[in-house]
Order: sequence, then structure tokens, then C-alpha cells
Amino acid sequence: MSDDDDPDRAAERPKSRGKTGASGLGGGRGSTRAGGRGDGRGSGRKTERAPPKPLDAAALERMALRYVERFATTRGRLTDYLMRKLRERGWDGGGDAALAEPAELAQRMAELGYVDDRAFAEQRAAAMQRRGLGARRVAGAFREAGIDEGDAESVAPAIADRAVESALAFARRKRIGPYGNGDGDRKLQEKQLAAMMRAGHRFDLARKIVAAPPSDAPESVDFD
Repeated sequence: MSDDDDPDRAAERPKSRGKTGASGLGGGRGSTRAGGRGDGRGSGRKTERAPPKPLDAAALERMALRYVERFATTRGRLTDYLMRKLRERGWDGGGDAALAEPAELAQRMAELGYVDDRAFAEQRAAAMQRRGLGARRVAGAFREAGIDEGDAESVAPAIADRAVESALAFARRKRIGPYGNGDGDRKLQEKQLAAMMRAGHRFDLARKIVAAPPSDAPESVDFD
């Protein structure tokens, strides 16, 4: 997850450094009088920001709620986020005997309906395939998002059903095969095949599309 996805990052940006006037014994431009502002270049005392308070159970839960309100996420991502915050700010459990467990809090958010890994997986897969990315790239995105095996398997049939549609979307964007100009140059086709493989498509499907002649209706051609 990038820092841009972190709702707490705005409070963690370092303050910009101000210019301070050089002190002198005379009444030159760099000198300032006690309590005065000098010539406008000098600066007063630098105010140090107090470090953020360590987290307790209530603060950690508020942080989790704020996160899930703002972002579509998964249990894995929420757990990672909360663990990072605990490392950064420390823990102050007060009367609590044990350190908070971010994974348990993320699971509770899921039980309350604030986090839905399967819905996240379905939406992410559909969006990626509309962009022309294949099943392997989708699987990589699932691993990065912390989607567990059970939720990944539940959306696998839908991903497989859209495999040809997704591959053709990629071919259309890159003017490959049925969307190309009919140039049968071998080196060009090898490059196109490699591009489709990098996009996550099956080798057999990619090879059929790359080898296909230009067509006015490529979607009607059987690439299965």
C-alpha cells in the first residue's frame, strides 16, 4: 500500500524548515532585538511538535474504523496497516494485559461487514480484466492485497470465463493479431506474444490471438 492510501500520513509529514537570521554583535541586517522580529528574515523559537501518543485499544479501533470508511480494503491490508501504526507509535494498553492483535481487529471489521475480501477480489479482478490483464496478473494482485486462498478460488471461475474477453481487450489496445495490420513479421509476433504473456495471459490463448489475421469481428472468432 502506498503512503497515499494512508489516512494518517497527513499528520506525519515533516514540517518545512524555516530560515533563521544570523545573529551578530552589531546592529547589522542579521541582528535581532530580544522579543523583536528583526528585518523579517529572522525566526523565533522553533516549536517542536510533540510525538504522537502511543496507541491503546480504543485508539487502534478508531484508526481501523476510519480506514475502512475511506478505503476499500481487505483483512490482510488492514492488518498490515494497523501493525505498521503500532510499530510507529507504540502500545499503551493501560490495564489491558496483552498487546492488541491487529489481525483480530481486522477479522472483527469483516464480521461487522466493513471489510469483504471476496467482494474486493471480485471487483479488483473485473477491473483488471477490463484493462486487458490476464489471470496471472490478477492472482499477483490478490497476493499483494492479502486475499486468502478460499476467496481467490471463489472468484476463479468468473476470471476464467472472462479470459478471452480480457486477452482481446489487451490485443485491441496494442493492435495485436485481429486488431493489427496483418504484418506477419516473425520478430514482431514474438514481441507481441511476450507482451501478452507479461500481461498475464495463457500462452496458448496468447499465441492464437497473435497469429490471428485481421478481422472485422474478432470477438466472434473461437479462441478457446
